[in-house]
Amino acid sequence: MNNMLSTAPGRRAHPPQPTFDDKAVIVRRVGLTDRLALYVGVALIRWGRRPKTLVSRERRANQLEQRLAQLERERANERSMRLLVPPR
Repeated sequence: MNNMLSTAPGRRAHPPQPTFDDKAVIVRRVGLTDRLALYVGVALIRWGRRPKTLVSRERRANQLEQRLAQLERERANERSMRLLVPPR
């Protein structure tokens, strides 16, 4: 197999990067219609994922009380386990 490597210096940047002068104007890539379409699309996704029924205040309060009771039970269980297990 005979391979010849080129000795000529090649490009280092792939793809070549543009050089910005003081006079160069940066073109905005995202147009108004694209931004509007993105906004509408995100709004539709959020609307589609909304909860079907509202949770009442009483139910939320009960859930909070149940969670606090669960944490208290876990703490009590952990404490009793640490007191009953012989020290190492």
